[in-house]
Amino acid sequence: MKMKVPPAVIMLIFGGLMYVLDRFLPVGEFEFFGKQELAMFLFGLGFLVILISVIQFFVTKTTVDPLNLGKTRKLVTTGIYNFTRNPMYLGMLLFLLAFGLKLGNAFNTLLAAGFVYWMNHFQIKPEEEVLLEKFGKEYSIYCKLTRRWF
Repeated sequence: MKMKVPPAVIMLIFGGLMYVLDRFLPVGEFEFFGKQELAMFLFGLGFLVILISVIQFFVTKTTVDPLNLGKTRKLVTTGIYNFTRNPMYLGMLLFLLAFGLKLGNAFNTLLAAGFVYWMNHFQIKPEEEVLLEKFGKEYSIYCKLTRRWF
């Protein structure tokens, strides 16, 4: 596994970049009716998605540590994992989108897209290599049936 920075730290870094961008970029501000409610909804949805996915890992007695995939005991493909292969990362993206809405700067969507790129390139692809090696054809079939994000 190539990545050694916890994904939650990466999310916090991108959130910090969003804050800095909002503070110092004099353009891109927006406002619309229901913006705060939408931000709260996305935050709540992100929390729920992460909570459900973590509970599923604990129920199946496998690791939630993305930096130590050697401890993975079972491939989880049911429940929320039937809809997305990476619900924890999807929840983090929802947190960032909610934060971007709260800040109200349209350019924060570029940083959210940057988070997706970073996670795909530096976290998810290395994870997929390990899982393919560990679970073989079962994981390959799962990847064909279930999308990476949503």
